[in-house]
Amino acid sequence: MRKIEIVGYKRETLGTKSAKDLRNASLAPCVLYGGEKTVHFAVPMILFRDLLYTPEVSEVELNIEGEIHRAIVQDSQFHPVSELILNVDFLEIVDGKAIKIDVPVKIIGDSPGVRKGGKMVQKLRKVTLKGLAENIPDFVEADITGLDLGQTVKVSKLSVENVEILNSLSNPVATIDIPRALRGKINS
Repeated sequence: MRKIEIVGYKRETLGTKSAKDLRNASLAPCVLYGGEKTVHFAVPMILFRDLLYTPEVSEVELNIEGEIHRAIVQDSQFHPVSELILNVDFLEIVDGKAIKIDVPVKIIGDSPGVRKGGKMVQKLRKVTLKGLAENIPDFVEADITGLDLGQTVKVSKLSVENVEILNSLSNPVATIDIPRALRGKINS
């Protein structure tokens, strides 16, 4: 996992009015939980650009007024109209304790079905993994080599070492769709 440092400031007051005042000052209200204690803090919204607006998985080094915490983003909420960050929840990484996180799926390989005119459609963009933070990969590879027209790669074909995949093993990851123009040729 790539690492990003974020500097935050402890919040003195909690509640709706306090959170609204923070957002008006371009600060995002945040919570860190999962460790010894829950920490409420605020972070300048501009610092989330490389963290929230990318499909990559990141380990965050939180510097909250001198206290250093290792964490991952557990949840983020945005305003439905203005896209303003409403809240960000962080899960503290504790050594020896497993975490759950969504990791992007990267399609690799060359499919004969695509060469015949089929269209590769990615059905699953992220998989949920459970394991120690040091074992979580940046992405999971789905190999489409050997897929012909109408065939599918399922979650059961994905392999990640030292980590458990929590998605249903029968879920499709990628499929080679048969275009309408080829359907008549195949059936006749």
